[in-house]
Formats: sequence, C-alpha cells, structure tokens
Amino acid sequence: MEAAGDAVFRLNAEGIVLYASRRAAEMTGGLDLTGRPLGLLVELADRPKVDSLIAQATASSEPSKSNVRIQTASGVIWVELQVSSFISPGGDTELMAVGRDISTQQATEERLRHMATHDALTGLPNRSLLSDRIRMAIAQARRTGRGFVVLALDLDGFKKVNDALGHPVGDALLRVAAMRLTETMRNVDTLARVGGDEFVAVLPGAVSEAEIQIIARRMISTMQLPFEIQGHTLYVGTSIGAAIFPEHGDSEVKLLAHADTAMYRAKETGKARCVVYNHQKFTAPEHDVSMEAAMFQGVRDGEFLMHYQPIVDARTRQIVGFEALMRWVRAGQGMVSPAQFIPMAESNGLINLLGAWALKAACVQVRRFEEAAGRPLYISVNVSPRQFRNDQFIDILDEAMRLSGLAGQQLLLEITEGILMSDPEHAESVLHAMASRDVRIAIDDFGTGYSSLAYLKRFPIATLKIDRAFIKDLPTSVKDAAICNVVLSLASHLNLTTVAEGVENEAQLNFLAAQGCGMIQGYLTGRPLMPEDAMELLKSGQPMALDAVAMK
Repeated sequence: MEAAGDAVFRLNAEGIVLYASRRAAEMTGGLDLTGRPLGLLVELADRPKVDSLIAQATASSEPSKSNVRIQTASGVIWVELQVSSFISPGGDTELMAVGRDISTQQATEERLRHMATHDALTGLPNRSLLSDRIRMAIAQARRTGRGFVVLALDLDGFKKVNDALGHPVGDALLRVAAMRLTETMRNVDTLARVGGDEFVAVLPGAVSEAEIQIIARRMISTMQLPFEIQGHTLYVGTSIGAAIFPEHGDSEVKLLAHADTAMYRAKETGKARCVVYNHQKFTAPEHDVSMEAAMFQGVRDGEFLMHYQPIVDARTRQIVGFEALMRWVRAGQGMVSPAQFIPMAESNGLINLLGAWALKAACVQVRRFEEAAGRPLYISVNVSPRQFRNDQFIDILDEAMRLSGLAGQQLLLEITEGILMSDPEHAESVLHAMASRDVRIAIDDFGTGYSSLAYLKRFPIATLKIDRAFIKDLPTSVKDAAICNVVLSLASHLNLTTVAEGVENEAQLNFLAAQGCGMIQGYLTGRPLMPEDAMELLKSGQPMALDAVAMK
C-alpha cells in the first residue's frame, strides 16, 4: 500500500480512517485523517457522495466509486474514489478507499463539453446550449406562470467592416461586441452567438414591453460606442427583435422565428432600435407555401388591383392627388391584407413584378383622373426596399413616365427611412437619378424610424409624410402636438411639403391646417377607392370627400 501510486485509506465500517498511505498524505498536503471520518477529506458539497460510497460498500461485496473534489495546498483536484469492503484478520468488516488523481482527465472532458456547447470565437453559448436554455425557460415558465423574453440581435454595419478590413479584424470586433453585450445582462440571462454577427439573448422572468425597451436601449447604447480594433476606430450598432413567451410563441422554434422577424423589422425601419413582435403586424406569410402559390396564380389571373386614397389640400380642402395602394382579391377568399402579401412578395422577389406594374398603372390612371377633374393632379406611389435596390428600377420609372406622359413633378415616390440607412451610397445615387427626372421623393412615416436630419441635407427629399401615430390623438395630446409642430416647422424652413396621414376628424384637420400642414389624407378625406369611384368623386367637384362615395 505504501508503494501504490494511488492514495490508499483503510477505514472501519463507520468510515473512520485507520490508516493512510504515503501517497494519501502527499495528495492531502500532509493532512492527518487518522481517527477522523474520510468525508473530511473532500469538498463539503461532495461529502454526501463519500457517505453513499461507504454505505454501498458496507452493504455489498461489490466496490463502489464516484468522482469527488479534494482541496490541496495547490488547489482543488478531482479524484476518482473507490471504496470496497473486506474482512479483517480479527473478523471485523473494514473498508479500503483508493483515490486516483483524475484532474487532467476531468479538465480534458470539461474542455470537450465546453467546446460542444460554446462558440469557439466568443466563448458564448452556441445554438445547442441556447436550445437547452430556452427549453428550460419554457419548462420553468409553465411551472411558475411567469414568462420570459427572447431577443434576436444583429450587428448593423458588420459586413462592411469584415469586407473592408478582413476576417481577423471582424473576429476581434465580434469578441469585443460579445463582451459588451454580456456586461449589460444579469447573471440569470443567457447570451448566445448563433452564427456570423447574430446573437440571441434569453431573459427569464415576466418582462413587460417597457422593460424590454430599457434593456434593449442599454444594449444599443453600449454598441454605439466606438470600437478600437487593431488600430482602427470602428462604429457598428445593433438592431433587436423581441418575442415574449407565451404571447408570441409557445415553442423554441416560434419564439426564435418571431424574434428574428421583429429584428428584421427593426433593420427595415431605421436600425439601432428594438421592435417587439406583433401578431397582427408581423405575419410570416413567406412560410405559407399555399398562399405563396396562390399569389403567383393571382398574378397570372389578374387578381391584383389598385385603389386610390384622396390627398387633400389642408386649407382649400380640394383634392390635389391620390396615393396608389395595391390590393389582392384572392379567388374564393376575398380581400387579403397588404400586411400579409407585401412582405411575402418582398421575400420571394415578386414585388419587383408587382411594383413595376403598380407604378405604370398608377401613372396612367392619374392622367385619367386629371381628365375627370379638369386640372393637374399628382400620384403618390410606395417603393419597397427590394424594388429600390433593383438595378432596373430607374429603367422601369422611365418606362412608366413614357407610357403615361406624366411630368416628373406629378409623381411622388414614397420610400422608408430604412432604405436610406441600409446603403446610403446606393440610395444617394438612385435618389439623384429620380430627382434629375423631376420626380419628387417623400420619406414615408417620418419620425417613426431613424429620423436622421442628415437625410434631409444629403438627399433630394421633397416631402415628409407624418405618420398616423402622431395624428390620432391630436389635438388633445400635448406631446403629439409638439412633435407635429416641430416637423412642420422643420419642413417649412427647409422648403419641404408635408402630408399628414390618418386624419379622421375635423379637429385634427383644423389643428394641422393652423400649424401650416400642406396636405392630409385619411378616412376624413376618403377611404382608398376603386378607380371608377375616384373618378365619380372628381366629377362631382366636391371640395372635400365627405359624401357617400368617398366613404365606401
């Protein structure tokens, strides 16, 4: 026993040490356990294991073993402890415990386990461990009745850094970004890297939308600070999407998908912001194969049509133009919400075909409206991100103007702030090409996205469309009134025209007119109309679309 390479202990049936070998003394740093329980050798948390080994060995002739931790002078080591019983020469039951140092083996296994569940670059949990954490959070939420939140994060501008400076700089940036994000989170939260510059966070506990925004702002703020990487000063941000259990999904797949959908909405509407998933607004029709097939069939069968909503001068109350809005009447099912089919068309590329058709149809139609009204009118058409990025977009614009004979000033093309942010250089090139044709450019839903004033200086913007979110509580809301006043004053000083969306009553109209708003649209001036109804309205000569025709 003295010559053995492993530590050897002789115990009585109660686990009291009768003898310890030389190697045992070395392993314990000279600690003399003679006459004391063997359990004192190991860490407090592992003592029940020793008691169990002794009880099993006493009750059975088979040896029992377990891995335990021992505190030594140089730190904690892992030991495989095996206990077996034997009959002493005096006829008593005694025990022999053999301890083998397995620290190196344990460290290797721990490294392998860590590698299997963690990202090699950042050290964060990987997709596998994230999946386990989400399943655990779901189980806990069902037991306690308290929900949790899944955040999907994507770095804004990372691809440009990676392409321009190379992967070593990109990898270093990801490591620093991971550390910054981790510092904003609690110990109970999980932050995982799921690929590229994509991260997912799991926040246990019932979290309100207000709390989500506070957490997200903390993340966004820390990511907006400059990164000093290998001699380069870099700026990236993060866009965040949030999904709440169980409101937005009762499974791992649904929560991740919906958080991802919300994150892409955050990117589209300005970046550097957090968007919480909404079932009504954020449908995921691109995953509905049957609807997608029906959409292609609908294009072939002519199921898509255009409606036109009147745009009225806020002072004279005369119709000055229309906004063209696409509609889909699906065979056998009736009207399909644009919130369903527009994202699907954007995803599968059909938006290029539909958008080109809508632009040409709207330009031709406004000329017919002019004939009915006997005076010039303008048409406003929405341009989707995918349309705008299409290399043939300017050619399509030229063809629409040529076919209709429409002057550039009579065409207003609406774009979102997200289009400007995604690729400013490309956006500037396309916008100036549009402006060279005298086509006017509007920023849609101004104030709800990034709202950078630099846009108004850099790009040839002609019109600001004030989002309905700032109109619906006018004139009683002091904050909405203040926001509208600021936007209208800004537009006036920059010589930009303004259109207020979602105007539904006279009080809103009177307030906006008094503050200098140029034009309005909404249910007060008329719902979106079929072309023939819009023609009838124009022929009636009504200064304001308040009659039965307008309210169809």
